[in-house]
Amino acid sequence: MSLTQEFLKFSLLGAEWVLWLLVVLSVLSVYVMIERAMFFRQISGADAEIRRKLISSLTDGDLDAASSCVKNAAGPGGRMVREMLHHADRGSAAIDAAMNAVRPEERVRMGRNLSFLGTLGANAPFIGLFGTVLGIIKAFKDLAETGLQPGGETSAGVMAGISEALVATAVGLLVAIPAVVAYNIFQRRVKRTLGEAESLANTARSYIAGTLEEK
Repeated sequence: MSLTQEFLKFSLLGAEWVLWLLVVLSVLSVYVMIERAMFFRQISGADAEIRRKLISSLTDGDLDAASSCVKNAAGPGGRMVREMLHHADRGSAAIDAAMNAVRPEERVRMGRNLSFLGTLGANAPFIGLFGTVLGIIKAFKDLAETGLQPGGETSAGVMAGISEALVATAVGLLVAIPAVVAYNIFQRRVKRTLGEAESLANTARSYIAGTLEEK
């Protein structure tokens, strides 16, 4: 059995299935973009909205009122403070442990499926190029079997086959570019939102620790 011949049989399938693969990946990437956009829209400004009331409650030393502020918090900062208040009666060490435990969970929650966009953006052009190579192999195989007749149907058919193969590369780039752009945008949103969340959590932590010391 010739390994080259076996791979040649696979190559002769052409680029059509690669195009379908790229279409499926494109649909999945659009789904991820929409889902992440809705998620960030939901938590946008959530921490800023509760910040003033939360800090006011903590300044007064009213941990129960502070807990009510973050009971249904959607933002990562509010969720971190909620966990800290839940363990406040166990001391400052427990508060720090709670904050450090929730922080990576919130990072994962905000970055969910972003790795798919990053991977797709990096590899979709190569998938398209792979389809192009398969299409060109098929075109030259057809040329080898029929021979070249300048100005004839064979020449036109080979050129058509090569042009169709190049479509795979174009589609790969078309899939990759929006994925890369969306990935970079969402990564910046993750960093900015997590920075705001940590600011709120650290501020709340200082007030909670002060309240516990007074008690």
